[in-house]
Amino acid sequence: MNVVSLVPSVTETLLAWGIEPTACTRFCEQPSRTHVGGTKDPDIDQIVSLRPDLVVVDEEENRREDYEALLGAGLAVHALAVRDLSDVNPAMEGLARRVGGHWDPLPEHQPRPTATRAFVPIWRRPWMALGAPTYGTSLLTTLGIENVFAEDPYPTVTLDEALARHPGVVLAPSEPYPFSRRQLSELESVAPTVFVDGKDLFWWGARTADALERLEGALVGGP
Repeated sequence: MNVVSLVPSVTETLLAWGIEPTACTRFCEQPSRTHVGGTKDPDIDQIVSLRPDLVVVDEEENRREDYEALLGAGLAVHALAVRDLSDVNPAMEGLARRVGGHWDPLPEHQPRPTATRAFVPIWRRPWMALGAPTYGTSLLTTLGIENVFAEDPYPTVTLDEALARHPGVVLAPSEPYPFSRRQLSELESVAPTVFVDGKDLFWWGARTADALERLEGALVGGP
């Protein structure tokens, strides 16, 4: 099937199913494949020229105007909406039906009692945080981690505001901002800091089951 994926999580999942996407975005970490721009600026004309059987988008990763442009060009578009761990099974089952893949459902996960509270920065200058409702926060909730910023999905914050919410840990992901030990002194002014793979927090689908285990391991290991 000739599939174009505009969602990094979907590209990874298709490959796990043995389905080779015709093209993907430059953020999908597939340098050997045809790229059709980014998640927020896809090359619509190039996608149309590939004559795909299906283009896969996500309501958070991609822009509505690009979705509408693809439909307007007469292409079949499959739109996903994953904002919570509970969204993954139905979203992946629906995608599998469209592309001929096979999805092994995730077991039902009941949120654990809260063990600690976390500040999760996702950008710097300005500082932004992971909030809710988001897939990443739902993973943390499942692991017993309460997000200190839960009023908006991706709020702009200050480190003083984060400190005032008394997190027990800072979870510093490797994307979208590539946090590293270079920012450790700033981050530890808020709380002890644990660095985690950003894809485990933000990429859903084939990665989800193992991501939960890796995140739990990182949290148990501590800073």
